[in-house]
Amino acid sequence: MRVLIVEDELFLAEAIQAGLRLEAIAADIASDGLMALEKVWVNDYDVVVLDRDIPKLHGDEVCRRLVASERPPRILMLTASGTLRNKVDGLELGADDYLAKPFDLEELVARLRALNRRSKDAVPPSLVCGDLTVDVFRREVYRKGRFIRLSRKEFAVLEVLVRAGGGVVSAETLLEKAWDENANPFTNAVRITISNLRKKLGAPSPVTTIAGVGYCVREMPDEN
Repeated sequence: MRVLIVEDELFLAEAIQAGLRLEAIAADIASDGLMALEKVWVNDYDVVVLDRDIPKLHGDEVCRRLVASERPPRILMLTASGTLRNKVDGLELGADDYLAKPFDLEELVARLRALNRRSKDAVPPSLVCGDLTVDVFRREVYRKGRFIRLSRKEFAVLEVLVRAGGGVVSAETLLEKAWDENANPFTNAVRITISNLRKKLGAPSPVTTIAGVGYCVREMPDEN
């Protein structure tokens, strides 16, 4: 999952970003409304965490423009005001969820995952591909019932691949979904992460390389 945090308080934005990364969620930051729109037009975000009171373009107007776009991301409105009227106003603008400050990171993560589950490519919390099971909420992976310990980045890459339902995912898309905007497009990070995934998942590897195109996860034939 990739998230945009729209928050003008840099300390808070960076704290949220760090917390999300620990949950294998890639996150970028926009400090004002205009920057938020620019980033959304360039990047494919699953959810936008949007503070209402932001400079240059108010959060309400950002929400309106995102909702009116061709493929709007899910929007979680974040604000210091938790009154019922403010919640109703935010939802009527088109926000999918509303969270008042202060909040617990654990609740934010749960809400983000729930919103992503209801996205345009909605998937269940547990993804299954052959003998491979990916529990998105617990960030656990099992193959033939055996628990496999993955790093946060390995889990994020595997989640993107399994979500594709057997489709091929390019290295560029993996960088976009599993890393953030600071990722070097010329890095070997994707190739190295895929290599580590193959080793941990064991043979025969469900991760297949399609030369010149990208990677996919496909069901392995039953050995019996």
